[in-house]
Amino acid sequence: MPRYDVAIIGGGIVGLATAYRLTEQYPDTSVVVLEKETRVAAHQTSHNSGVIHSGVFYDPGSLKAENCREGKRALVEFCEREGVAYDMCGKVVVATEESEVPALDRIAQKGRANDVACTRIGAERLQALEPHVQGVAALEVPGAGIVDYPGVAQALADAVTDRGHTVRTGAAVQDLHISRRTVTIDTTAGVVRARHAVNCAGLYADRIADMSGQALNTKIVPFRGEYYELVPERRSLCNRLVYPVPDPAFPFLGVHYTPTVDGRLECGPSAVLAFAREGYHLTDLHWAELAEILTYPGFQRLAARHWRKGLRELLQSMSKRAYLQAARNLIPEVTLDDFTAPWAGVRAQALRRDGTLVDDFLIRETDRVVNVINAASPAATSALNIGTLLVETHLADRLTSTQVASR
Repeated sequence: MPRYDVAIIGGGIVGLATAYRLTEQYPDTSVVVLEKETRVAAHQTSHNSGVIHSGVFYDPGSLKAENCREGKRALVEFCEREGVAYDMCGKVVVATEESEVPALDRIAQKGRANDVACTRIGAERLQALEPHVQGVAALEVPGAGIVDYPGVAQALADAVTDRGHTVRTGAAVQDLHISRRTVTIDTTAGVVRARHAVNCAGLYADRIADMSGQALNTKIVPFRGEYYELVPERRSLCNRLVYPVPDPAFPFLGVHYTPTVDGRLECGPSAVLAFAREGYHLTDLHWAELAEILTYPGFQRLAARHWRKGLRELLQSMSKRAYLQAARNLIPEVTLDDFTAPWAGVRAQALRRDGTLVDDFLIRETDRVVNVINAASPAATSALNIGTLLVETHLADRLTSTQVASR
């Protein structure tokens, strides 16, 4: 039975960044990353818009704000060092009508409180920056960009293995057995024993946390975000990220336009309940997982409050014409013929029993396991700093105690 000091469950960008920071700061600590798929970064890391977030949207003092700001710097430095493609193309957040201007100003206040460079601009300046975008005002944010997140994840995995540690794919966790000194992890690739474990399982983080004995008042609810790629001849419609003013009552940023590092232009996402935790298509259905969500009191309360918004998002998912209307709020000249076949990602969103969405990163721990329960956007941007946080705040004392005990 293989034995390690730390086992990290989940080979997405947060798990790999944690392994990277851990092996960097504690090179004599033996580490294994356990990933259930046959490759790393198979889910949220490779199914998102590829945005490097600036931190302009997040509440000052939150883990999201603090880790996004520092994580962005670390991410850019990593990409420079490892040769991973990225582009700090900038972003505009657009108020399409006067009623949205007060919310735009509140976002600007958050951005400045978070030390994010952002400038309130009028319609004339917006037109000069983005001739095809419609708006009465906007927030110009130069410190946002785009990146190849799967490339980042693979570079992290390579660095971990180059340091002599293990990234094991095809190792889905089936159960945890906690004793006074060890965590025994049953996986589909065999049994692994470690002194400590870190749960970075994303869409299944609540289930792993439950296996660890963590008392939870939350459940992961999967939301599918659908994107369309625009046809090549329409890639010049925008030069930078173009966002609407988000609905403050909903944790999603609305349909926006995103250039990609390989020269494409995407539009999205919508945000609808997925009928399976890894339900990338409307027809993907896992009855047991769906029943678990629908019978959860937190989801029932959320649905009662936001059913109108949910129906609008579902209509966008089912109807390309409805999706087009949302896209036209920002760029009126787009047409149905401009959109190619859609693709989707699934966001792991923690939801409390009282029906409120967990808006910040959420980390809890038991004696042997550190559980990263909620790490939705901007977790990819923040990943290297989340890794630092987990190592320095949640693992350092454990590893010091382990080293002392082994002497």
